[in-house]
Amino acid sequence: MKVFRALATALALLATAPAVQAQKLDMSKLSCKDMLEGGKDGIIIVWSWLYGYYSADDADPVLDFGVLTEKGKRLAEACAANPSKDVISIAKTIYE
Repeated sequence: MKVFRALATALALLATAPAVQAQKLDMSKLSCKDMLEGGKDGIIIVWSWLYGYYSADDADPVLDFGVLTEKGKRLAEACAANPSKDVISIAKTIYE
């Protein structure tokens, strides 16, 4: 529970940070290059979002950091090899 609260707090702080950040992000149009250039925090947010997005509707409310990290690393490697592709098309092969 503490981990979830910390993650939720971090996401809330990032969402309200005064920066030149988009108010909406169309994940279907996010390129691998853009994700990788988003910095460590941005990459972690995308990894976490994808992990939840591809979870089954009836999945247990458990965040497995080992799985999150392993899939995130695979996504980063695939994106580095294909920077012009969109993140969602690459993620489908990894997260489904």
